[in-house]
Amino acid sequence: MRRAHAWTLVALGSTAAALALSSRRCAADPPPPPARIRLERVAGGLRSPVHLTHAGDGSGRLYVVEQEGRIRLVEGDAARPEPFLDIAARVRSGGEMGLLSVAFHPRYPADRRLYVNYTRRKQGARRGLETVVAELRAGEDGARALPDERVLLTIDQPWENHNGGQLVFGADGYLYIGMGDGGSGGDPLDAGQRTDTLLGKLLRIDVEPAGDRPYGVPADNPFVKGPHLPEVWASGLRNPWRFSFDRARSERLFAGDVGQNAWEAVYLVQKGDNCGWRLLEGSRPFKLPKGFDTSGLRMPIAEYGRHEGQSVTGGFVYRGEACPSLVGKYVFTDFYPSAFWTLTEQPDGTWRREEVGRHDFQVSSFGEDERGELYVVDYGGVIYRVAEAARF
Repeated sequence: MRRAHAWTLVALGSTAAALALSSRRCAADPPPPPARIRLERVAGGLRSPVHLTHAGDGSGRLYVVEQEGRIRLVEGDAARPEPFLDIAARVRSGGEMGLLSVAFHPRYPADRRLYVNYTRRKQGARRGLETVVAELRAGEDGARALPDERVLLTIDQPWENHNGGQLVFGADGYLYIGMGDGGSGGDPLDAGQRTDTLLGKLLRIDVEPAGDRPYGVPADNPFVKGPHLPEVWASGLRNPWRFSFDRARSERLFAGDVGQNAWEAVYLVQKGDNCGWRLLEGSRPFKLPKGFDTSGLRMPIAEYGRHEGQSVTGGFVYRGEACPSLVGKYVFTDFYPSAFWTLTEQPDGTWRREEVGRHDFQVSSFGEDERGELYVVDYGGVIYRVAEAARF
């Protein structure tokens, strides 16, 4: 079984095998192209950071999610020692579990609500795991969040991996939630294709209470009248660990979906899409019945195999000013030491992938600041800003 998004190099398997693979690459592969980007160190001293975002409040602050259950404020070139939020006592962390993302209300700071996605032990049970999407509030000065929460949604997790974890507000004001297929390997529950589960999906909800429910379902969700559960916005995903909207073209949602054991994929996901898992892994058959018509499935705009990486980390379409050569291109990478790539849309609708740099650490996430500048999160505890290379 290949894990969805390994947090330790142990999950790669034999160290000797990994070294052998590295040796074969060095012997066979041509030298990489000159780097077009460089990384500027912003802050360090973080514990297993997995997400970075801003609050849209004009403060310039960055909010970094630490997997154990804390959110740290980065101001200037340092992280504040005291956490913005500490809910470690209620979070089950380790492996692919933990506090996985935060999203601020679109009207923040006038509306001081924020939303977190984390895993915890299933309430009222001796065993079991569940995903929690919860609402909290920031204090008046924005320097701390209050620990009291209002739970919007809980989803049972049959295994400890493939928890998804991303929260993003769209330009429509609704909250989008990434859910993996529930874990193990090969999607044994066929969650990606089933219509009676929220696992293996992208969800879209209204954070305002509706009737006796803690959240609402937008009336234009694609399956409010079936066949899927009404919260579902897109299906057929294995583990959409990181996804994002293009801030200049807000209808475009790009998702990196972690593959099983052969192919990593990036999708441009649209409302109602079925991205194919577990029928397909990327665009390739996985458990595809003979004669099955795949014309109704959403195919990836890019995919790569084991010789280039192990676990895709989705990124952003760059819309900042510091890197003119990246503007309008989707930037992404792999969790393990590998390349930074861009995707550029071609006139015929295909996407060209180019290498623009390399990294030798574990990239757990990308992030944007309010100006659209791009950041890289090193799972080892460092935040970097992406900058243009001096020459390329």
